[in-house]
Amino acid sequence: MTGPPLARYLLAAYVLLIAYASLHPLIGWRAHGASPLAYLFAPWPRWITGFDIVANVLAYVPYGVLAVWSGAAALGPRRALLAAIVSGALLSCALEALQSYLPMRVASNVDLLTNAVGAALGALIGVRTANRLGEMPTLGRLRAMLQAGSATALGLTLIALWLFAQLNPASLLFGTGDLRDLVSGPEGPAHGADLFVGVESVTSAANLVAVALLASTLMAPQAPVRRLVLALLAAALGIKALAFAILMRAESPFAWFTPGAQQGLAIGLAVALVALGAPRVLRLALAAVLLMAATVLVNLAPPNPYTAATLKVWAQGHFLNFNGLTQFVSGAWPFAALLYIVLLAGRGERR
Repeated sequence: MTGPPLARYLLAAYVLLIAYASLHPLIGWRAHGASPLAYLFAPWPRWITGFDIVANVLAYVPYGVLAVWSGAAALGPRRALLAAIVSGALLSCALEALQSYLPMRVASNVDLLTNAVGAALGALIGVRTANRLGEMPTLGRLRAMLQAGSATALGLTLIALWLFAQLNPASLLFGTGDLRDLVSGPEGPAHGADLFVGVESVTSAANLVAVALLASTLMAPQAPVRRLVLALLAAALGIKALAFAILMRAESPFAWFTPGAQQGLAIGLAVALVALGAPRVLRLALAAVLLMAATVLVNLAPPNPYTAATLKVWAQGHFLNFNGLTQFVSGAWPFAALLYIVLLAGRGERR
């Protein structure tokens, strides 16, 4: 598909997110002997909640927007609108068909219909905004602060996924790369809070510095790098608070701001502001080392004594699939970032 590189990368990433969320937890596949499209002609489900309808519509709105932005320049507004609606409906149809092979999922024609409505709404928004994006002075100034090229668009997509990973309320502050649920059994006994404070502090600081350095490599020489990095970190902290306020239903949206998180934020911010002045090659190398170290440490970290009680009472309910999606993105992100750093290093880019 032709179109702005950032829109294409974001669209590809969003399709993967939709697929994972639709098929989560991806276990128990079985052949049932019936047509995978039988759900199209089945009676409507007896129980349909308003939450499910709204969630299914909203889930495909970003798809419609990104699909139009990706194809509007080449196809024209009307064809891009039609392509977004049709492709969104076909994507939902295929994923619902695959759900019929999973015992923990139920294929639904209502889900298909609401997903298609969401894609159509997003496509309409995309058509109305596609031409206006280039005219917005704020976006124009932001674009001038970034390096040109598809590599920057891919990096911005990674940064967007990192922000999305902060919606995982069970993770340490900035603590991506936790694979323990995939490669090991139940967690061992809890340790003292003092040990956890140290682990969380180092993990948060290392990840903060790594992300700041990675983000800085996307910026043009004349850009206010430190101000942009501070804005990025503020957005990540806001998203983390939002996750606790909505998903965890905690009394305080800042329950995640533990002593370890506070220390890690302070140390990481101080180190990052200094390290941002290093040469680009050194920043890439340091970001890679810190990402690897933090990923190892987060997988060795003891159970979180601060959020354990909250997690026990968290009614996952409607957010079960969303929680699985945020865990997946959080676990995979540092490995994708490391591959991106290798890509940049292989291209021998300098600044």
